[in-house]
Amino acid sequence: MRNGPAGIGSIGRMSGSTSALQFRIPHSAFRICLVDWFNAVDATYRADLRELNELNFARFDAKLEQRLATLDATWGGRWTQLDAKLEQRLAELDATWGGRWTQLDAKLEQRLAELDATWGGRWTQLDAKLEQRLAELRVELVKELAGVKSGLKWMLAFWAPTALAVIGTGAGVLSLLLRR
Repeated sequence: MRNGPAGIGSIGRMSGSTSALQFRIPHSAFRICLVDWFNAVDATYRADLRELNELNFARFDAKLEQRLATLDATWGGRWTQLDAKLEQRLAELDATWGGRWTQLDAKLEQRLAELDATWGGRWTQLDAKLEQRLAELRVELVKELAGVKSGLKWMLAFWAPTALAVIGTGAGVLSLLLRR
């Protein structure tokens, strides 16, 4: 390569450019051909890259669909198993609690029957004691009334003559006062 003036058919360095290498191509037909060739290569590479990307995306999409289908089937089976286990456990729990409620109901009925029998006996005993006590009170009342009657007889026997004596004395005092 020469650093002098560029002639026809020579590729030279442009003068005044120190920072980057810039070349000038002398023939425009050659330039157009070279640009067309680069554009064709670029278009080919772009088409190949696009096709490769589309193939890779199609492969990725297929794998993703396959994995999603597998995952869906796996989770579908797991949800089915979980649902079956839950139903089984709920049935067991229902049976267990049903038996426990039955036992509890039977115990409650037994205890209520025992309480009813106990309180029935207690009410009978209380009724009998009340009747006995009322009978004792009647006997006591009759005795006391008999005692009051005999006491009234004695009081009447004592107070009647005393009252007659007081009345007689009062009549005597009155007659003396009236004579005067």
